Amino acid sequence: MPSSAPPSPIRLRDLIHPIVAGLISVIVNYGGTFILVFQAAKVAGLSPELTASWVWSVSIGVGITGLFLSWLTREPIITAWSTPAAAFLVVVLGTTSYAEAIGAYIISAAAFVLLGISGQFEKVIRLIPPGVAAGLLAGILLKFGVGAFGGMSVDPILVGLLVAAYLVLKRFTARYAVVGILVLGMAFLLIQGRVDFSGLELQFAVPVFTRPEFSFNALLSVALPLFLITLTGQYMPGMLVLRNDGFRTSANPILTITGLGSLLMAPFGSHAFNIAAITAAICTGKEASQDPSKRWIAGVAAGVFYIVIGVFGVTLATVFMVLPATFITTLAGLALLGTIGASITSAMADIKSREASLITFLACASDITLFGIGGAFWGLLMGLVAYAVLNGRLSFRKSQAVSVVKPVVTTHDAR
Repeated sequence: MPSSAPPSPIRLRDLIHPIVAGLISVIVNYGGTFILVFQAAKVAGLSPELTASWVWSVSIGVGITGLFLSWLTREPIITAWSTPAAAFLVVVLGTTSYAEAIGAYIISAAAFVLLGISGQFEKVIRLIPPGVAAGLLAGILLKFGVGAFGGMSVDPILVGLLVAAYLVLKRFTARYAVVGILVLGMAFLLIQGRVDFSGLELQFAVPVFTRPEFSFNALLSVALPLFLITLTGQYMPGMLVLRNDGFRTSANPILTITGLGSLLMAPFGSHAFNIAAITAAICTGKEASQDPSKRWIAGVAAGVFYIVIGVFGVTLATVFMVLPATFITTLAGLALLGTIGASITSAMADIKSREASLITFLACASDITLFGIGGAFWGLLMGLVAYAVLNGRLSFRKSQAVSVVKPVVTTHDAR
């Protein structure tokens, strides 16, 4: 786990990698999943003003909570909107009034605040065997690793250039590999004229308050599924990402603060925000910084980027959405290669939990969806059941349960 010794002074060159990691996580979030928010807004028949308010509220909320938590804990607490919840809303907003949906957002957020205050979620996290946790993370991230190369059949020149550049940079200057492919890829797209920002105009987003309405139907059809989907699809894997990279911040303040932020932003359109999982892995591993004590800078940087985007609403969110899908998927996959490899190694390390970890990994990677709940939950459930059956129990000493794989800190020079 990160050293408890006083952190070394932060130099200018120490800022580059975590800031770029924060930027990449934001690009991946907006470029990869934010389209779901616009789809949900279209299904709900929202006006451009209400849609911009949704963008503003979720971006500002994510930015402030992530920045605050990272600064407070000195750990990379990356927050994000709930992607599975946004996908869920694409389905339900067609049959639920927007005011009732806002009421459901408030109920779900209040439930997260209460869960964080109760401290029960942290106890659940501590019961998960380290190998199973690593298998869950590897399964979640596998599709991104595959996606890094899957775009080769669609855009072979761009993907080939990024992969080749990554390998060369990794060989000669590993610390700058991800930074290098980001800069090189953007330059390549601009030279080819494949991205055009000339028509964009910066406009401030104006938050629009919507008076919530509460109904029993919305409670059961929106609030309850929203709570369960966000809990199992975001909070649980997100906390395991932190644990896998050796960070020990309690889940309780994260749940409480993000839940409170969601509660305050819900009347302006924010459906839910929470600790990130996939994009968090970009900022919690050694690619963000060889020194774990400096990775919190990535969380602060990501928070600042989110706030800036939120201020300008849809305008800057659209910037990320005009980037080619292959660029986003390849960039994300290559940035996560180290984390995927470390997770698979960790999952297979303990003979006692190896088979259960493998089941978790495969079940999660298969992306099972049942009753509206995604593969992260079912993969974890299957892995825990397998562990209990194969070992005859599912109870661990606290010290064992939290001893998730420690990050390996090497002493590379700063070249």
